[in-house]
Amino acid sequence: MTPPPGPPAEVAVVWTALGTPTAPTAHAVRPFLREFLTDRRIVDLNPLVWRAILELFILPRRARVSARKYASVWLDDGSPLLIHSLAQVDALASLVTGESPNVRVELAVRYGEPSVATVLAQLRAAGVGRVLIVPAYPHYSQTTVGSIYDAVARCVLAQRDQPELRFVRSFPTQALYVEALARSIERVWEREGRPDFAAGDTLLLSYHGIPVAMAEAGDPYPQECAATTAALRVRLGLDVEACRETFQSKFGPTPWLTPATIDEVARLGAAGVRRIDVATPGFAADCLETLEEINLLNRERYAEVTAHQGKFVVVPCLNADPLFMSAVAGVIRDGLAGWI
Repeated sequence: MTPPPGPPAEVAVVWTALGTPTAPTAHAVRPFLREFLTDRRIVDLNPLVWRAILELFILPRRARVSARKYASVWLDDGSPLLIHSLAQVDALASLVTGESPNVRVELAVRYGEPSVATVLAQLRAAGVGRVLIVPAYPHYSQTTVGSIYDAVARCVLAQRDQPELRFVRSFPTQALYVEALARSIERVWEREGRPDFAAGDTLLLSYHGIPVAMAEAGDPYPQECAATTAALRVRLGLDVEACRETFQSKFGPTPWLTPATIDEVARLGAAGVRRIDVATPGFAADCLETLEEINLLNRERYAEVTAHQGKFVVVPCLNADPLFMSAVAGVIRDGLAGWI
């Protein structure tokens, strides 16, 4: 009897981001929000009850509101998140395939297209037998990385010939990642001048929040964010007063991780802090949460409480920054060990 063939030599790396609506319109935003808000990793309520609330009360209004927010940051070429994510894939492909030609790098998104299911099906059809999933999140949370794991598992659940899978969980203190963050902040300081921390100027490190109940149930996300914050404080030579950790993007009535970024911005501004810099270490690419929520909404809040007398500086996300891409390429090399 002829033995079955072994797995194909081809290997794929799937860089997996959150996703984006296809256009800044209520019509396009509504299905995107529906997919996002029906993910049990995001909203863990009775599905039947929650779906009724979502369809009747939340989506009709939130789709319109979100569409206006997306329109405020939309670029000529489309969604900022998608544009930056594609640039990241191009950079990673150059770094990884330059060393290992049999490795291909693809983009997938958790919500929207190209979906995890679409990309994995295309790889399977192309005969790729080994797949490394790399979430575009430096910090693990059930709401992000955990949800990507779920999506991948659902795709292969019914397959008889399943691919060999590996996952990158997180990299909150990877040396080049921390260095890339520090240098991105320092580049802004070269342009804007270094804050006067002795006079009370403050650097906020704003991470996406999660409900307190999730953290108390065992989600390690707060600890991973704290690890990045601690590493950045050491690298930048700042103490906890000069470099503060905050959380943004609260959704719903339940308690979320605190302090909230917008509350801290208002508190510091009202206390007379003359300059606030904000960096967002948990976001691999600029998106609605950084471009609209931080750069517009939080900036406006600071201007309100300071009567436009203070200075509010936003540090761009790392996007396709070469040092960050080298950091991710290092993570990928570790994940591919033994395959290439």
